[in-house]
Amino acid sequence: MSFLGHVVRFIVAAIVLMVVGWIVPQFSVGGFWSALLLALVIAALGWIIEGIFGKRVTPFGRGIVGFIASAAVIWIAQFIIGGVSVTWLGAILAALVIGIIDLFIPVSTPYEAGRSDYRNRD
Repeated sequence: MSFLGHVVRFIVAAIVLMVVGWIVPQFSVGGFWSALLLALVIAALGWIIEGIFGKRVTPFGRGIVGFIASAAVIWIAQFIIGGVSVTWLGAILAALVIGIIDLFIPVSTPYEAGRSDYRNRD
């Protein structure tokens, strides 16, 4: 994925987080810049968790463990980014709404993007 593709991906993620903040009670994002930083932190924490525990633990693994990991990452991210306020219930609801939105706006993981780049070289 090109640099511009990554930028667009994070802008879309920030917009999705702002929409989720509007829909989900007990989940609030201060503004666009907080949402953009939140998207970056969620991506970084997700990448770290995926590296440690493997793909089955990430939200892209589509299991209950991935869902719980996604909610935990959202909850932990509030302590890193200012202007974000999330309760446990808010994190669970946000993970659910983000999962539903992901069904309509799928985004490939860096792991999948690297695999497809590797396959396209042949």
